Amino acid sequence: GLGFNIVGGTDQQYVSNDSSIYVSRIKKDGAAYLDGRLQEGDKILAVNGKDLKDLRHKDAVELFRNAGYVVSLKIQRRLQPQNGPVGHRGDGDSGGLPLAAILVPGLVLAAAAVWILLRYRQRI
Repeated sequence: GLGFNIVGGTDQQYVSNDSSIYVSRIKKDGAAYLDGRLQEGDKILAVNGKDLKDLRHKDAVELFRNAGYVVSLKIQRRLQPQNGPVGHRGDGDSGGLPLAAILVPGLVLAAAAVWILLRYRQRI
């Protein structure tokens, strides 16, 4: 396989009012993962030049299964996180910086500034 799962289609809309085909999961160590360009949440517009617009899910799956060894995908990158399944990675990683990554360095800087200020005031 190509190493990723898809969702969507005219019969299984993944995003409200949008029957496009989306990458729902990239399989670790699969072809798409090793290539590194495809991302979860990407909209797939065409496979080997064949437009995926207005296809049922099973017809899109069939196109991928018959794509051959060299596959060309036309995709639209997801620019902003969306509510619902497309923005969910499924592995507990939100994709953003953890709050601690911002707070801990800030607190360290503040503590260092207070320590320097107190040391400086003692010398006056």
